[in-house]
Amino acid sequence: MYDLLPYLTALPGLFIIVLGCLWLVGVNLPESALTRSTKLLYALLSLGFGWLMFEANSFEVDLGSWFEIGSYHYPITLVADKLSIPFAFMTVVLAGITGTFSQRYLHRDPGFFRFFLLLHVFAQGALIIFLAGSLDLLVAGWELVGISSVLLVGFFQYRRDPIRNALRVFATYRVADVNILMAILLLHCWYHTASWDDLVRGVWPNLSPAIQDSGITIISILLVLAASGKASQGPFGGWLARAMEGPTPSSAVFYGAISIHAGAYLLLRAAPLILSSTLAQAVLIFIGAGTAIVGTLVHRTCTDAKTSIAYAAQTQLGIIFVEIGLGWTTFAVWHIIGHALLRMMQFLRAPSLLHDHHKLHAAAGGHLASTGAHYERLLPPSIQLWLYRIALARGFYDAAIDRFIVAPIQAIGRVLAVSERTSK
Repeated sequence: MYDLLPYLTALPGLFIIVLGCLWLVGVNLPESALTRSTKLLYALLSLGFGWLMFEANSFEVDLGSWFEIGSYHYPITLVADKLSIPFAFMTVVLAGITGTFSQRYLHRDPGFFRFFLLLHVFAQGALIIFLAGSLDLLVAGWELVGISSVLLVGFFQYRRDPIRNALRVFATYRVADVNILMAILLLHCWYHTASWDDLVRGVWPNLSPAIQDSGITIISILLVLAASGKASQGPFGGWLARAMEGPTPSSAVFYGAISIHAGAYLLLRAAPLILSSTLAQAVLIFIGAGTAIVGTLVHRTCTDAKTSIAYAAQTQLGIIFVEIGLGWTTFAVWHIIGHALLRMMQFLRAPSLLHDHHKLHAAAGGHLASTGAHYERLLPPSIQLWLYRIALARGFYDAAIDRFIVAPIQAIGRVLAVSERTSK
């Protein structure tokens, strides 16, 4: 049982190495061989993690340290408990469904091989996030999920918009990821550890903080901001709609099911620390509630299916953030699992949405009930118009970022470029 966990975790990485070597030597696998091997991979992983989920108790597997420098060491520890194994099981099952769906969706696409390679990179990163026994190791998976996400947003590289949006997503990730790196740095500087065992006591969900002082407040807020970046919440809420430029299968597994919930998983792991700080708890609830309100308004004005589903997912993530901030961690886990399954199905059905709507419209005799009537009853017309403007402009998020962050950076870059040319 204990020996099985490292092999299950590393199996997608083995596939990545094999596929990468085949690509380097110029071997082009047939689509059927690639998809069959993918189905077999995730079927085996589903069986393995399913068995662990129903048979195993909480345990850790210590694989030693990657390196040691003075008092610092980089531990490679995997943790299996009632939080990590369900998330890992959900990852491999939904990744397998995505691979099966993509067999026809991307049939004869020039990037067919590249898509499946990135899908395995994503699965490997997600498993590391969910099974990591320390924040040090979690960051490795965090970065794998991030880079595979960006590369899939820019998957259709023969068009400009996917590349531009991929770069915007990458920049947002980089800014958000500084927070988790700072949290790890401060943990090592102040407490000489970033292992979950040293930060919290007990077995999930019965956890309590092992450290309680003012430093934990700062670290908790940094973790909340890092999770917000991965979940497209609060100040990082604009990248999710841009990520819809990627293929529908990647949108389903990344932004409907797994990747977008990685931030919530980080909060669930760090929940005892966050809940021990009133300030960090308030920041988490404020970010979640604010994003949920804006997300539900914008969702109702989107003109395309995938963007509408993306903002609906963002709204639910905001509610999940509030649940974690209130300490309802077990309820939040069930909410995440149900939400992931629903959004996965909705994204995969998005290309058939218009057809489904026509069938529903016909079945209802041509009379579908309108939605949003409760807003009309509760709010005066002037407020409705004001909210409608905000929703159409998507909360003015992109406009504010472009004016107050992007434009100044570009202006500084132009000045430096002129100075460099004149100095020569």
